[in-house]
Amino acid sequence: MAEQTSSPHPSHAQGMPIVAVIGDGQLARMMHTEAIELGLSVRLLAGAPDASAAQVTSDVLYGDYTNLEDLQRAAQGASAFTFDHEHVPNEHLEVLIAQGINVQPQPAALVNAQDKLVMRERLAALGAPVPTFAAIDSVEDARQFFALTDGAVCLKARRGGYDGNGVWFPESEAELVEKVTELLGRGVPLMAERKVRLVRELSAMVARTPSGQTVAWPVVESVQTGGICTEAVAPAPNLPEALMLEARDLAQRIATELGVTGALAVELFETEGEHGQPEIWVNELAMRPHNTGHWTQDGCVTSQFEQHLRAVLDWPLGSTEMLAPVTVMANVLGAPEDPDMPMPQRMQKVWEKYPNAKIHLYGKTHRAGRKIGHVNMVGQDADTVRAEARDAAHFLVHAKWQD
Repeated sequence: MAEQTSSPHPSHAQGMPIVAVIGDGQLARMMHTEAIELGLSVRLLAGAPDASAAQVTSDVLYGDYTNLEDLQRAAQGASAFTFDHEHVPNEHLEVLIAQGINVQPQPAALVNAQDKLVMRERLAALGAPVPTFAAIDSVEDARQFFALTDGAVCLKARRGGYDGNGVWFPESEAELVEKVTELLGRGVPLMAERKVRLVRELSAMVARTPSGQTVAWPVVESVQTGGICTEAVAPAPNLPEALMLEARDLAQRIATELGVTGALAVELFETEGEHGQPEIWVNELAMRPHNTGHWTQDGCVTSQFEQHLRAVLDWPLGSTEMLAPVTVMANVLGAPEDPDMPMPQRMQKVWEKYPNAKIHLYGKTHRAGRKIGHVNMVGQDADTVRAEARDAAHFLVHAKWQD
């Protein structure tokens, strides 16, 4: 599709591409930040005026991402049509493609991030390392899988899960049967996979253009707390070079084989193999900018958000070289009770103690456990940078320093 050459909305620069972004969360907000620096324009399909991305975007359409007409309105005149989540119905995207809209990534790729069973089947066919898995369509399927794995069962909703939602670890066959009976009774499609003996979680992020160029960022360690990513450390500390190269190559191969465009996060489990050697297994795929890539905003030549925009426009991709030996991202999650100290004052206190702290807030109101921002810190030593990033994030959450 030809690049946009006219500007129907006064916020769009003449002669520059318009990128339609479906979704109004912090990922779309941070894409918009990078679009500004590139001279691009974002048209946003949002659900409400106070949504994170809607607060900062001029050309905002309000609608429902499951409604075809709303998607068509957002796509009109755009050079690329992309997402900050993977939940737009694929049948609608197929209609847009038939109408000449440049949808990136395309439905054939997106389905692998939308349906965990489809993803597992496709990755297994590619020879990628995945845990033993099975569709769970009945209680009998669940009993058989429990026996097959000696009770090491991770039960998952095939669609819609995030941040630990839609994942269960039954401790007995009876508990598994009870949970499967309940979920199937509610019409929730299920799958199960063997629970691995986890050493830690890793994330290998890459970007790919429609014409096939791929680049990879350093593999990071991802720390999960209650199913939510709370920290990313780049590069992953003490990761053997051979395993780092294996993870990067695997992520690039998955992007190529599945036809992914834009940013792709391949979330990985690191486990201990039979002979004590570390091994990796694919956990999840995210076909968009991802929480484990936020560190790239301040730690890399090219952030994941800039790279995603360049990729969906089929522009040359940027360098992923790190700007410092270590970068740590610490999430800012809503405390059980919001402190009395206003957030601007908390930010000032953090900068007084840590002048190198880069604070990124999402314009979200307080709610316990909600992702309201993150802090990036760069430096020379992983332990030092990690401690400082945690301390800064802790103060933003609780208005007090760590003990």
